[in-house]
Amino acid sequence: MTETVAQEIPSPMEDNTVYPFVLKFLAKIFSYLFHPLFIPVYFTFFLVYMHPSAFIGFSSTEKIKTVVIVALNVSFFPLICVLLLKAVGFVDSLYLHTRKDRIIPYIASGVFFFWAYTVFKEQPQYPSVLSAFIFGIFLASSAALIANIYFKISMHAIGMGGWLGVFLLLFYNDAMMMGGPLVTVLLLTGIVMTSRLILKAHHAFDIYTGFFLGLICQWTAYYFVG
Repeated sequence: MTETVAQEIPSPMEDNTVYPFVLKFLAKIFSYLFHPLFIPVYFTFFLVYMHPSAFIGFSSTEKIKTVVIVALNVSFFPLICVLLLKAVGFVDSLYLHTRKDRIIPYIASGVFFFWAYTVFKEQPQYPSVLSAFIFGIFLASSAALIANIYFKISMHAIGMGGWLGVFLLLFYNDAMMMGGPLVTVLLLTGIVMTSRLILKAHHAFDIYTGFFLGLICQWTAYYFVG
């Protein structure tokens, strides 16, 4: 009887639910817009141009330079790495559908993340929250590499969990101006995680685990670096 019931309950990736085209289209849009490689750029842009005190005293050129450094090391170089891996046949798809495809990108991205962390850590003029955030990304990618041995943890959920985690830290330290941004990221986190389920890219376990991993890694990094 137990075996029969188990067979009748499909896992999320085997779910036969047919979602409307518009819903799936929107889910893809949110998945692209909030790809984990873009989250660090969004956060850095917020910290540089919207946070009232993080980059006070920095010139316009220095602010642009900061965003460019993050964009290159944390977004552009890992993306180029995946493109090169696809070109030489080391990965089957740019979307990294399988755990096997994700191994080398995780390792290569971790190198770029740690380098970016070192760049900001060694320059004391930058706020510690930025270097802590990037170190949290490095921790999350390293933990995801280990988790990838056992299941296909959601990179989108890791990214959104990390973004929400660092905003919670900022809210704790500066609640007056972080209420709106925190609520916005909280809503986006729910939308992106739901989008991954709608697209049947992951099991619910992959997504929940990724979310808490991203959250915890940011808090850990802030404790040691921030």
